[in-house]
This record gives sequence, C-alpha cells and structure tokens, in this order.
Amino acid sequence: MDVSAIKEQFPILNQEVNGHPLVYLDSSATSQKPVSVIEAVNNYYREDNSNVHRGVHTLGTRATDKYEGAREKVRGFIHAESTAEIIFSRGTTTAINTVASSYARANLTAGDEIVITPMEHHSNIIPWQQAAKATGATLKYIPLQADGTITLEDVRATVTDNTKIVAVTHVSNVLGTVNPIKEIAKIAHENGAVILVDGAQGAPHIKVDVTDLDCDFYTFSGHKMCGPTGIGVLYGKREHLENMEPVEFGGEMIDFVNLYDSTWKELPWKFEGGTPIIAGAIGLGAAIDFLLEVGQDNILEHEQKLADYAMEQLRTIDGMTIYGPEKRAGLVTFNLDDVHPHDTATVLDSFGIAVRAGHHCAQPLMKWLEVSATARASFYLYNTNEDIDSLVDGLLKTKEYFGNGFK
Repeated sequence: MDVSAIKEQFPILNQEVNGHPLVYLDSSATSQKPVSVIEAVNNYYREDNSNVHRGVHTLGTRATDKYEGAREKVRGFIHAESTAEIIFSRGTTTAINTVASSYARANLTAGDEIVITPMEHHSNIIPWQQAAKATGATLKYIPLQADGTITLEDVRATVTDNTKIVAVTHVSNVLGTVNPIKEIAKIAHENGAVILVDGAQGAPHIKVDVTDLDCDFYTFSGHKMCGPTGIGVLYGKREHLENMEPVEFGGEMIDFVNLYDSTWKELPWKFEGGTPIIAGAIGLGAAIDFLLEVGQDNILEHEQKLADYAMEQLRTIDGMTIYGPEKRAGLVTFNLDDVHPHDTATVLDSFGIAVRAGHHCAQPLMKWLEVSATARASFYLYNTNEDIDSLVDGLLKTKEYFGNGFK
C-alpha cells in the first residue's frame, strides 16, 4: 500500500498548523476526506441537485439513481442480502436510537433484560437506559477483564433466557478492543435475544459481513470512513424491520394518508421520513469506492502495524500509561503521569499534532479505568510511522514543558 500516494488524495493534510506540518491522529473522532468524496458531493450540488423519489424530470432521476446507487454500494460493502435492509440515517447515534425507540419499546416488558458492556460509547448506553426506564426492563453489563476485553464465558454468564437485546460495540473507541461479534451473536440467539452492533469504529477498518456475523442490527457512520458528516447506516434483518414502526413521520415514508390514519411505504423508505441526506449518501458511496480500491485488508494490516509501532515507541517514555489490550485496532489511548490529557493535547497541538483528549463519550469506562480523561491517538490509512515519531517527540516536549521531574 503506497501511503504517500494515498495521503496526496487528502488535501486537508497538506497544510501547516501553528507553523508545523499537520499530523492528524484523530480519525476515530472523524476521518479526513479524499478528493473523490469531495468531488462526488460537489458534483451532486453542481450538476444533479434535486429531491429524490418525487420528480420525473431529469435532475430528479439522476439524483435518485445516485442516491439509490449509494444504498447498493452500502449493501455490498457489509454483505447484506438486500437493499431493503439498508436504512440511511444521520449517523450511528440516530441508527441506535431508532432500534431502541422502535424495536426495543415494542418488544420489551418488565423483567426482560438488555445486555451491554462498560466499554460502550454513550450512544450505545443512553438509548438502552431510556428503553429500560420506559419498559421496566433491566440493564445488565458484561464485566471487563483487566486488559479491557470481554470473555465468552462472561457473555454466557450475563446473557440469560430473560435477555431480549444484546448491544455491543464492534471496536472500542477508547481501548481499541475488537469484540468477538460472531460468537456473541450466537450466544444471544441461543437465548432468544437479538444483537445490535455499534460499528462506528468497526466498519471503517474491518471487513464487515453482516450475514456471516449473523447480527440482527449493525450501525455505522460515514464520517469515520472517509465520507461526509451527517450520514450513517442502520442495517437490520428484514424480518425485524418489517415488524418495526417508524420513529419519524412525514413525507417520503408514507404510502397513503387519510384524515385519521396513514400507511407506510415498504422498506427501506418507511424509515426515511422527509427529504433524505442525498449528498451525504452519494458521498458515502464514493467513500466506499475509495476504501475498496485501496483494499480493506491492506488498510487493516497497515493500521495494526501502526498500532504496534506506536505501542512500542510510547513505552519508551517514562511515566506513560497505555490503556487497553495488547491486540487492538488502530488507536492508542494513554496518559502522561501528572499531566492532564487536555494539557497534553494542547501542547501537541502547538506542534501541529492533533489528538483527542477527554472522556471520549465513554464516562462509565473512564470510571472503570479510574481516570477522568485520557489522550488518544488514532490512525487511518493516511498515517505513517513518521506521524508516530512526531507524536513521541511532541510528548517528550510536553514532559519538558511541564517540568514533571521524569527521567
């Protein structure tokens, strides 16, 4: 994989920040966009801008073809059986909330269980808290091992005949833990439960085959995989989506409207009320084309090498704490002793190095780690070992700046 050639396709990376070349290490928050994606969105607005599914004129037809063409690209990307199972949303958060508001509230009663993990992003915690409060269901957590992983033994011990929903992240946005989704799905199904997977950190980096994983729902966001912001995907098995009620009502999602009652369109459109995110879907389709051209196996291999190199180099810094398992996705979360992560990130930014600092929308996990916040460097297909070298140099300067007394 020619990383230098790939990097040239991301114009934003060719700039200086605070007088230094930009080193972007925050792709888990949002990835940068290649020229092909930028042009796809731009061309839609310049040449095809029209609403979809409504007009019979040429612009409307072209827009609809590109919008539905993007849906087919998503279907192929995650190996779903039908485009009817691909619902466009505003992002992972909206997709999870759709399932929690529609499926969960219709199928849960007092005494039922929802099972999640302490490593979840807030977007995969709060919707289930609210669903439990609304239905009387109980929220349960699969315990974490010391390294931030979960065991299948603990999954089996936590999921019971009373469990109706298991909701788990594919990849932790803090620890980099990659969860055994296929095996968890099997345990869930053996107990009569459905499984939702938060794939926000999974789909951009790992080949996803929802049919092989046998997950009931899979969600992800375009902006973390080289696509635009404001577009995401809810995959659901057709049997579930057919029996779910929409959560947004209005134009586009209706079949017939009478004065006192209405009926809904068929899948997938019954979940896409109002004018959809047309440009975003087209941009996501272009992002999928880009990632497939580079090769998902190549991306994963490259990121794992970067993570290994980063772990090796960061461990040379005295007073460095690294969180998460040895085998991980392409990110490293860490703290310097006696330096608040916000201060660490601020000093790094002065050298043009962009990392994330804070609780990463994972406050229960921060409590489990016994910290209030951490710093995180996350990698993608355009990062290099030299970027990590810059990070290490910046961290050494951070230590020097704060005069923390390390050797």
